[in-house]
Amino acid sequence: MPILNKDMTLCISLSGRPSNIGTRFHNYLYEELGLNFVYKAFSTDDLAGAIAGVRALGIRGCSVSMPFKEDVMAMVDEIESSAKAIDSVNTIVNASGRLVASNTDFEAIATLIERHQLDPGSSVLVRGSGGMAKAVVAAFHEAGFRDLTVLARNEGSGQALADKYGYGFAGVDPAPGHKILVNVTPLGMVGAQSEEFSFSAEQIGLARSVFDVVAFPSETPLIRVARSAGKQVITGAEVIALQAAAQFEKYTGQALSEEQVRRASEFSRKS
Repeated sequence: MPILNKDMTLCISLSGRPSNIGTRFHNYLYEELGLNFVYKAFSTDDLAGAIAGVRALGIRGCSVSMPFKEDVMAMVDEIESSAKAIDSVNTIVNASGRLVASNTDFEAIATLIERHQLDPGSSVLVRGSGGMAKAVVAAFHEAGFRDLTVLARNEGSGQALADKYGYGFAGVDPAPGHKILVNVTPLGMVGAQSEEFSFSAEQIGLARSVFDVVAFPSETPLIRVARSAGKQVITGAEVIALQAAAQFEKYTGQALSEEQVRRASEFSRKS
């Protein structure tokens, strides 16, 4: 990393629970590419003040995580289609004082649907109804999938998400048989629920593709079982790498190669 100097461009993240993931990803690439940038993670109890600071101080980029993704929409000047599609922002670019918001989670998921050649004629079961579930369901809808069911314990948010796109809702596990399974819950994440499965063995057995947005660990119990059963798998590590790469390009104007993204992603996951 260059020595800190007055001309250095600052990018930040705002999160209820800051981590080193984005910090390590971006700073690794700034150093590799010789960019006079630095990235720092923050939390805040004053979101409006923080966003005013982004504008006033000329902070170039701001990654936005929970619980700020929806509230921040009223504080920017322009909202791009990726954020409008799900009423949620995860990226702000400061263009000479004009704050432009987008959602690279949505962009990353749309890219993975295309990259893994998921069949729009397949039935899809999405478990979860939170912020990331909005990005997942919207991306599948944009890709032309018509047979999708939202499975969620929260009937209010789950039904609302399904209704928005004309999909079905289930409050309990539907009969097995969906060809694409997508976990958008914390099940399988490092912590108390690390060994829990979001789908049954029978559901996994009848599926063709299994997509788990949980990024840590990248090999969740669901992904391990699906991979061993010969299913096509898409991991949360792929999502987080693609969304971070998209943010990097928006902030710096430099596109990244797949190899650069892979190296930075591996570095960001190191303890």
